[in-house]
Amino acid sequence: MSTSAQSTDNLFLNAAITKLRDAKEYTLKVAQLMPADKYSYKPVPTEMSFAEQLLHLAENLDWLSTSYLGNAKPILTKEDKALKKKEDILPLLEKTYDSSLNILERFDAAHLADTVSFFAGPKTKLQIINLVNDHQTHHRAQMIVYLRLNGIKPPDYVGW
Repeated sequence: MSTSAQSTDNLFLNAAITKLRDAKEYTLKVAQLMPADKYSYKPVPTEMSFAEQLLHLAENLDWLSTSYLGNAKPILTKEDKALKKKEDILPLLEKTYDSSLNILERFDAAHLADTVSFFAGPKTKLQIINLVNDHQTHHRAQMIVYLRLNGIKPPDYVGW
């Protein structure tokens, strides 16, 4: 790999780490704003509750990071995935972000082009990193709507 390609790969990886740190901060702010008694809130019966959105985000973050980027055992347990209370979910969410950040910080940028087998077809590890960001953004945006539907102003955007 040329020096220029290495530099670009490192630039991408460093930006991804910064973005994940910012996503952690922003997502935790969103999660903290919803009152504990509204964690079961669903805008319609077919949607996930606020708590389920957070757990789904955490589970996906854990799965993608450990399975495709870190070759590690997922940190979330079956019991974790059944949590319903704000006071239980917030520390779990923070722990999941910290684990994923640790994996990304140790990731070797030289492996960004490596291909992994994925249910949607072969993907590069760079694509998996992009998916981590896209997926959490998708679900956090839904949770922001949940806040608004409950008359709660969302936190100012964090992501620069």
